[in-house]
Amino acid sequence: MTVIAGRYRLLDVLAEGATGTVWRALDETGRHEVALKELRAPDGLPADDVPLLYARREREARTAARISHSAVVRVLGVATEDGRPWAVMELVRGLTLAETLEAAGPLPPREAARVGAEVLAGLRAAREAGVPHRGVNPEHVLLANDGRIAVTGFGTAPGDDPGPEAELRALGTLLYATASALPSAPPSKDDRAGELRTLIEGLLREDPEHPPTADRVERELRRLAAGGARPARVDSSAGTSPAPTDAPTGGESGRRRESGDGNGNGPTAPRSSPPKSPTRSHRTRSPRRAHVLLAGLIGALLIAGALAYHLVRDDGRGAGPGPGGVTSTAPAGPGATDGAGGGPVTPRS
Repeated sequence: MTVIAGRYRLLDVLAEGATGTVWRALDETGRHEVALKELRAPDGLPADDVPLLYARREREARTAARISHSAVVRVLGVATEDGRPWAVMELVRGLTLAETLEAAGPLPPREAARVGAEVLAGLRAAREAGVPHRGVNPEHVLLANDGRIAVTGFGTAPGDDPGPEAELRALGTLLYATASALPSAPPSKDDRAGELRTLIEGLLREDPEHPPTADRVERELRRLAAGGARPARVDSSAGTSPAPTDAPTGGESGRRRESGDGNGNGPTAPRSSPPKSPTRSHRTRSPRRAHVLLAGLIGALLIAGALAYHLVRDDGRGAGPGPGGVTSTAPAGPGATDGAGGGPVTPRS
């Protein structure tokens, strides 16, 4: 693998842009990974102007190293290889805003406001350090895996300082691409999405008499970012889950939904423990009662059959086979025989 300035071993490409290529590299001196930006002269630039451009970019990168703000990707230094400067930066693991928007679509208003507030804070810190950005866009905004939002591209973007007003308009363009579908109607009370739309429109509209100020814009963005979330709703049957944005989460309407029938008829029993229904209990016991009645009926029939058998036996002695093919063994009368003087009658085999 290629080693730059005898120290930084190139590993793989992180991003490719008009002004150069960003590499993931290993600092073999400090034994940690960094982001290394290979600065490149634009196509068509006269050969005599290339060294001047490289010298300017090196000065700007060293100046950008003075910026110390969490919303700015820190520039650690400059390495030189074959007369060309390479900006050494901290490695921020995550996706660019451009990649996030392409993969998942626009952000919700609250998250868009948070991104805008952090980006503006980074732009202001860079301007105070004397390193204006010259053109922030979604490719320059990194959404780190740990939730951090950081701006990159300071000291390496082409062109001159556009001024603070143009910087705010660029922020408005970035927010317009970042925010989800915003309502077109005027914002109502506590309508964060509508307020964000109004703020974006103010940033994009050129008003020389009443230009927006960076301080006020950042303050409004942070207010919208902090106040855009609804509290989580605790459901005893399903755990904790976020409350739907179109459903009340508290106040009189929420309490009425839990403790009344919704028609003004007062409290009702909780849904999780409904009262036992007499009708259902009756249906549950009916098959058991039918079985008892059927068993009683069968028992009565057996008793009746036994009584009938005894009545028949007593009234018809020696009249022939009884139940089961058994002939009565009781004599018909004194001295009775089988008709041949041969003794008593016995069961037939």
